Amino acid sequence: MTRIPDIHLNLNVRGLTASATLAINERSAALVAEGRRVYRLGLGQSPFPVPELVVEALRANAHQKDYLNVRGLAELRAAVADYHRRRSQTPATAEDVLIGPGSKELMFLIQLVYYGDLVVPIPSWVSYEPQAQIIGRHVRWIRTRREDHWLLQPEELERLCAQDPKRPRLLILNYPNNPTGVSYDKETLAALAEVAARYQIVLLSDEIYGELHHRDEHHSIAEYYPEGTIVSTGLSKWCGAGGWRLGAFTFPPSMRWLLNSMAVVASETYTTTAAPIQYAAITAFRERAQLEDYLIQSRRILAALCRVASERLRSVGVHVPQADGGFYLFVDFEALRPLLAQRGITSSAALCEALLTETGVATLPGSNFGCAPELLSLRLAYVDFDGGAALEAAAAVPGDGPLDDAFVRTRCAGVTEAIDRMCGWIARGAPAT
Repeated sequence: MTRIPDIHLNLNVRGLTASATLAINERSAALVAEGRRVYRLGLGQSPFPVPELVVEALRANAHQKDYLNVRGLAELRAAVADYHRRRSQTPATAEDVLIGPGSKELMFLIQLVYYGDLVVPIPSWVSYEPQAQIIGRHVRWIRTRREDHWLLQPEELERLCAQDPKRPRLLILNYPNNPTGVSYDKETLAALAEVAARYQIVLLSDEIYGELHHRDEHHSIAEYYPEGTIVSTGLSKWCGAGGWRLGAFTFPPSMRWLLNSMAVVASETYTTTAAPIQYAAITAFRERAQLEDYLIQSRRILAALCRVASERLRSVGVHVPQADGGFYLFVDFEALRPLLAQRGITSSAALCEALLTETGVATLPGSNFGCAPELLSLRLAYVDFDGGAALEAAAAVPGDGPLDDAFVRTRCAGVTEAIDRMCGWIARGAPAT
């Protein structure tokens, strides 16, 4: 039988592999099926169940079968606009919102429609750069520094833009950040907004983890650059509904042309987001008061787990920036380079492979997030625990203050055991003193 040679693949996709987050999840599942104990800290999936109020809304709308407006259900778009007006005082209306089957798909569409360089800080989420490669866009990585907690600094953005001031650019800013968990303060957001406005950058503010800021102190850069900022959110992280696949972009009124262009492409590709999911999402975005306790307890658990895991890791000599939100830690092993080199580990990929095979802890190498392969870094997602049981237990702890170490080790044992195994693995290789 004649085989069609792969040389006829589009050059933009040749060499690409499956998304790193999905690949580690599938590999972890395969190892579990073989009988291995795997601590699944690779895929960043919320450990918490979808709030029952939202699940009930989905049940009530399971019969919805009609094709909906390609831009999204009008009532849902209005609910998303109201949500942003309450959270960040952005003057959005239903006409400024585009609903899609996950924010990931909408991010792909905006790069397809808008002709400009993709600008992303290092490190950044694993799919930004591959999407640009598939479409054929130039990617401009901007360096960040350990001493700045891996956050983009305004002067670095200025340095890039000043090289070619008129060049069209799409900057994706994600905070609380994946992979670091670190967020921006208001002063830095305002300074970044000033640079973006000066060079008329289209700024995509990926705020999918905003509701999971551990102190509920998330601020949107749209407050400082409203004319050029598109805010991205969805149900996957704060609502625990990753598999539901619903995302939302909220545009400034002056960028309706970009929304309309994306909607045209959507009409020729996915057509519309699943109707029952859209109807249920109205409840998620509108009934905020009824979901507040769910969010309070989610933040309490994640903040406590973040503290315990960070302190434990730092105790064995690795660098972990103080995370502000979400459920990720970015672990830098550079201080242990001589020790790891003795074990043949000189890259982040080798580091993660050794951890998986020798300890059962699944993580992702920093190279998946744009870091140099030789930088000994990894991202871990502290999500391997029963989120439903943890929510119930946290609700039984009076008040809304911090949860203690005993709670974390009891209710989030999968993660704390994984961290202990990582630290033990490091200690076993330490030279005698």
